[in-house]
Amino acid sequence: MTESESQEGNYDNKGKKAENFKMDMEEFLEKIEKLTVHTVWMTYNCTAIQTNPDLFNTMQHLEDAFLMCKEQIEKKWQEVIME
Repeated sequence: MTESESQEGNYDNKGKKAENFKMDMEEFLEKIEKLTVHTVWMTYNCTAIQTNPDLFNTMQHLEDAFLMCKEQIEKKWQEVIME
C-alpha cells in the first residue's frame, strides 16, 4: 500500500469517527433534554402539591376512581368473553 492510500484510509476512518461522535452527541443531548423536561415537570408537580394540599387529595381521588372504573370494565369484559 502506498503512503497516499494509507493517508486516505486514515482520513476516511477519522471522518467516520467524527460522524459517529456527532451522532452520539446528538443522541446524548436528546436524552439530556428529555431528562431535563421530566425533572422540570416533577419539580412543578411537587411545588403544586406542596402549595395546594387539596390538589394531592383530588389527584388521589381521581386515581382511585380510575382504578375502580378499570376494574369494572375488566369484569364486564370477562363477562362478555364468557357469553
